[in-house]
Amino acid sequence: MVLGVRAIPFTFVAHVLAILGLVLVLVWTLDFRGGFAWEASNKSLIFNLHPFLMLVGFIIIGGEAIISYKSLPLRKDVKKLIHMVLHAIALVLGILGIYTAFKYHNESGIANLYSLHSWLGIGIIALYGIQWLYGFLVFFYPGGTIGLRSDSVPWHVVFGLTVFTLAVGNAAIGFLEKLTFLENTGLAKYGSEALLVNFTAVITILFGAFVILSVLSQSPAEDDENSYSAI
Repeated sequence: MVLGVRAIPFTFVAHVLAILGLVLVLVWTLDFRGGFAWEASNKSLIFNLHPFLMLVGFIIIGGEAIISYKSLPLRKDVKKLIHMVLHAIALVLGILGIYTAFKYHNESGIANLYSLHSWLGIGIIALYGIQWLYGFLVFFYPGGTIGLRSDSVPWHVVFGLTVFTLAVGNAAIGFLEKLTFLENTGLAKYGSEALLVNFTAVITILFGAFVILSVLSQSPAEDDENSYSAI
């Protein structure tokens, strides 16, 4: 804990931003981009799964997993289980989201892994997986010694926030990259879709900021023993 303020207002704003991000990405992919498909002659429908899964599945669910210790009035063991399960869901959906990008590229005859966004994405999902596996083995099952858990907590928090911050930044790069491609093929630079994509990226960044503020702030006084720092 760094900030001398309560976490609840920050977690509330994060929840609101998460809902807003979900709505915006659905409006973009369903209304402007035509919806989703796993198999389609219009390969763009396959790609549409990528921003949806990465934002909602990876970043939003992952962010909610991070702040679960500050937003849920539950026992520490219950919070730890929720924290672990939400991160597992985020990891699986993130991997699926990356797979959809490869699927779209392969079926469209587009090269893979040529952009900074793709390089960072592979690295981030790998680090996320390592973080989850280490947390599972040390904090959940089979569980490390008290000394190991105590020594691991600050590194677990810092590493987790670092990976999450990288994910949020890479999502912003992804929105920029896709919007640039669309504008180069005729999309109006000041049109409603361009503004929607930019606003979605801004909401994503704000969500990440409030997740971090939540972690750095205080848990309710009656719940200090169940805070993130006591995993």
